[in-house]
Amino acid sequence: MAQNSQRLNWSTSEVDAKLKSIMADAYEICYNAGEKWSGEAQMDGSALPSLLSGANVAGFIKVADAMREQGDWW
Repeated sequence: MAQNSQRLNWSTSEVDAKLKSIMADAYEICYNAGEKWSGEAQMDGSALPSLLSGANVAGFIKVADAMREQGDWW
């Protein structure tokens, strides 16, 4: 399997490992953002934060950080 313009050949197990790593990282980012910013988690830990809210918050933070780095900041 060729990957991107570098023409790297990855085995099926390498692709699977990279995909699992990417998905685990995405889950962790969404979970942490949801836990910190969504306000839906209970203080006693009885409810899990919303991954959808966490994904929205994490996406907003990523865009805002990119804007700040480019100097486009209000």
